[in-house]
Amino acid sequence: NGQYSATYLPSNVPKTTEQGQAGTNQCGTSNSQTSMCQNAYLNSVDDFCLWGPPEPNSVIGNSEREVVSWCLKPGTGSRLIPAGSIKGAHFVQTPDFIQVTGTGDLTSLNIQRGDAGGELDPHGADGNGNPIGGLVFSTAFGQLQQVHEWTQFISSTDFCFRACTGKSATKYCEHIYDVMGCNWNMPADYSAGKFENCKGDSGEPMGIYGASTFHQGEPATPAAHPRPKTSGCVPIATIG
Repeated sequence: NGQYSATYLPSNVPKTTEQGQAGTNQCGTSNSQTSMCQNAYLNSVDDFCLWGPPEPNSVIGNSEREVVSWCLKPGTGSRLIPAGSIKGAHFVQTPDFIQVTGTGDLTSLNIQRGDAGGELDPHGADGNGNPIGGLVFSTAFGQLQQVHEWTQFISSTDFCFRACTGKSATKYCEHIYDVMGCNWNMPADYSAGKFENCKGDSGEPMGIYGASTFHQGEPATPAAHPRPKTSGCVPIATIG
């Protein structure tokens, strides 16, 4: 599918990693609200990035190929998520993935008000990714590393971002359910007014029900899987 297999760190990545890339992977450390950085980080509830459009008042479905990284923490060369934009966020680390889910005013990330959003992943229709050349890094598994399997949904009000590792990574970060949204793909806590880091069970991979696999467009859409159990949640007062 054209998916490259190279593994990079922000310190050794080339300027771009795919042909036709709108932005760059050599982002430096200086943040700017016009940055075209396409490296995203998913580390903890107060240290994560979201993919959002580079131009104001954009619809995700029309900008998915060139979305850029918006981060809570400075130092990554990305754009910064404006303070107060994230109203609630819940980070969970499971045996198979890390995930952040929540709600906010994501029009501050250039998403058009009322946009139901869309799905971003490292594959896209042609294997180059949505965004083209977008890379995801994390320290949640130990040292900073690139995570090759990930999926993010974002609308003007909600977000969910999962990065998967291990032998079941492609199942837990399945990207074929792009019209099903956050709650169906990643059943989790999306409530406002709370920021927390949790441990959790992996639950069931999206779209797999026993021996059968659901495909979008089939006459009957199954219910979302139950929300996996979480434990050991540590709240923090504010983020960003």
